[in-house]
Amino acid sequence: MNFKKVLLLTFVLIMVQISLHAQVKSITIIKAGKLIDTETGRVLTNQMILVEDDKIKQVGVNLRIPAGATVIDLSKSTVMPGFIDTHVHLTGEPGGNYYDEIFRKSFVDSAILSHIYAKKTLDAGFTAVRNVGAEGFVDVALRNAINEGKIPGPRMQAATYYIGSTGSHGDLNGFSPWLTSRMPDEMSGIADGADGVRKKVRYLIKYGADVIKFGASAGVLSEEASVGAPQFSQEEMNAIVDEAKQHGVKVCAHAHGTEAIKMAIKAGVASIEHGSFLDDEGIRLMKQRGTYLSADVYNDDYILSEYAKLGYPQKILDKEKLVGRTQRENFQKAVRAGVKIAYGTDAGVYPHGWNAKQFFHMVKWGMTPMQAIQAATFSSADLLGWQDQIGSIKAGKYADIIAVANDPLQNVAVLENIQFVMKGGTVYKSAAQK
Repeated sequence: MNFKKVLLLTFVLIMVQISLHAQVKSITIIKAGKLIDTETGRVLTNQMILVEDDKIKQVGVNLRIPAGATVIDLSKSTVMPGFIDTHVHLTGEPGGNYYDEIFRKSFVDSAILSHIYAKKTLDAGFTAVRNVGAEGFVDVALRNAINEGKIPGPRMQAATYYIGSTGSHGDLNGFSPWLTSRMPDEMSGIADGADGVRKKVRYLIKYGADVIKFGASAGVLSEEASVGAPQFSQEEMNAIVDEAKQHGVKVCAHAHGTEAIKMAIKAGVASIEHGSFLDDEGIRLMKQRGTYLSADVYNDDYILSEYAKLGYPQKILDKEKLVGRTQRENFQKAVRAGVKIAYGTDAGVYPHGWNAKQFFHMVKWGMTPMQAIQAATFSSADLLGWQDQIGSIKAGKYADIIAVANDPLQNVAVLENIQFVMKGGTVYKSAAQK
C-alpha cells in the first residue's frame, strides 16, 4: 500500500471517529431504586435507564453499562418523568401593587423577568409547560430562547394573547376609556364576532402560537362584574376552535361558569381551564367528548391569603370567595365520574416554583397520589399532543427525568421538594445542589 492510500485510509478512519463522536455526545446510566411507570400506574424496582444524548435509549434491570458512561445513582430515590403544568403564566408573578402592575409596567418588564420564572419552574421538576396567556409575544421569545439552549427552562407551548371579547375578563375594565388603550388594537387579544375571532386566531398562529386560549366565561382577577357569564356566543366559540383546527392547533377555554363550560365543550375545545361551576351535564359532555379538565385547585388559598395585601379591589376578593370551595367540590365530582384530568396550576397567580403544591390538594379532593402524578405526566402529555415525546420513562422519549428522596405514594407532599432534575439528558439539579 503506497503512502497516498495509507494517508487516505487514515483520514477516513479519523472522520469516522469524529462522526461517531458527534452522533453520541453523551451516555448516561441512571440507577433508579423505584421507578414510577406513569402509563400503567405501577412502581418498578431496581431499574436502570440508559440515556443517549437527549433521549431515553433503554429501560430495564441490570443493563450493561457502556464504557465511558456517566452513572447517576438514584438507587435510594423514587424516579419518575418530569412533570407537566398545562396552565402557567411564565411572564408574571404577584408581588407588586395591583394598580402599579396595570399602569406602571409593560410586557418589557415581563420579558426581563420571565427567564427567572422559567428556571424556578424547571428546578421544581416541571420540565414542560403550556403557557396560556402573555402580552407582546414574550412567551414565544422565551420558548425560542429555551429551545435554542440560550437559557434554562421547561419545554413550552405558547398561547400568546388570551382571546377575549370587548369588556370581558380578557379586557381591561373599571377604568376611564382614556387609560385603557395601552396597545394598538392588533397587539391585543380582544376580538368580536365570528370573523373577528377567526382573524385573531390566524394572527396569533402567524406569530408563533402553539395553542389558542380564549375566555369562554367571565373570571375572578379582573373588574368585570360576573364570575361565570358566557362572554362569547356559541357561533364565536365554534369559529375559534374551527379556525385553530384548520391550522392543526388545539384550543383551551378559560371557563368558570356552568353554561360557558358546556358551550366551550360543544365547540370542541381540548380542555376546560378552571371549571369552577361544572355541573352534571357538563361532566357528561366532557366524558362523552374526551375533554380534559385543568383545574387550579390550590391557588384559592394563596389569593385569599395575599391579594388584599397587594391592593386588589374587594370585588375581586369577593369573587374568589365565591369560586374557591365550589371549584374544589366540582373537581372532586369530575374525578369520581372519570373525567380526564390534566395538571394545571395557574402558576403566576402565585409564585413560580410552587407548582407542586397542587398535588396535595388534588389528593385531598379525590385523587390518589398515583392518579395525581399521572395527571401531571402521562395525561398532560396527551393533552399537549406530546404523548410520544414526554410523560413517561420509555425508550424513544426525551430524557426528562426527576427524582425525590422519599415515596410520594405514601406522602404526595414530598413532590414539593424535588432533588434531581434532568431535561433532555442534561442535569439541571442534583441532590448535592441547594
